[in-house]
Amino acid sequence: MSNLARFNPFSELRDPFSDDFFKGFALRPVYRMMEGEPQMRLDLSEDERHFFVKAEIPGVRKEDIKVSVDGNQVSVSAEVKKEKEEKEGSKVIRSERYYGSVARSFALGESVDQSAAQAKYENGVLQLTLPKKPNGQSHMLKIA
Repeated sequence: MSNLARFNPFSELRDPFSDDFFKGFALRPVYRMMEGEPQMRLDLSEDERHFFVKAEIPGVRKEDIKVSVDGNQVSVSAEVKKEKEEKEGSKVIRSERYYGSVARSFALGESVDQSAAQAKYENGVLQLTLPKKPNGQSHMLKIA
């Protein structure tokens, strides 16, 4: 059974209009702030023995990334720190890059062997290789 959603013929007109309307105006920085913090984008795949995670985290040093694995729960967090680039006699005209923390947690279908997990960070992409726990299949309980 699928959910029904009310069709609004004006919804497609509203977004392009607001984008064009605010383009070039002084209010545009305020409008962009309403977008919220960036989300960490993930790709998750698996084979018979491993889960593979690729997470886009550009602009972060690998020392500022934290990964924790607890059973089948995986958490990734990172902090983008603002660099001190100001030179004497110069000022920042516009800064659109995000500075702060991002985090993402998700559950996998099976438990992970934490002792054999591997992580690699290269070109803004964190790659995790998470081996599935041997005999990590679900256990059926007998109901009394």
